[in-house]
Amino acid sequence: MSLNPINAYKKVGQETLSGRDVEAMVLLKAAKKLQDCQDNWESADRDQKLDESLKFNQLIWSIFQSELAAEDNPLPKPLRVSLLRLSAFIDGRSLETLAYPASEKLTILIKINRNIAAGLRQHPKAA
Repeated sequence: MSLNPINAYKKVGQETLSGRDVEAMVLLKAAKKLQDCQDNWESADRDQKLDESLKFNQLIWSIFQSELAAEDNPLPKPLRVSLLRLSAFIDGRSLETLAYPASEKLTILIKINRNIAAGLRQHPKAA
């Protein structure tokens, strides 16, 4: 049974975790789904798992895109622009992988999610 990622995102957000921790957790979950798909590339249900993992990842990045595009987003504009460009790359790679599946195409998506999650978990020190 697969939970709706938006509901899971909201549910976790209502708990005691910070927004950054929630975002990191969701990115790591997406990376794990992609990694599991890559590790089991020759399985009979690969196409279904690939579709599910890529759609889950795209949904997360779509949420990020809408937040990054919001006028009241507190991040500095250059960082927002860079993250929006990164999300456009992720969209393109995801669509390319769906159209022309290859396990190695998942590697960059997995690495991006893990690296962004690691950055989100590094809380800036108070001034």
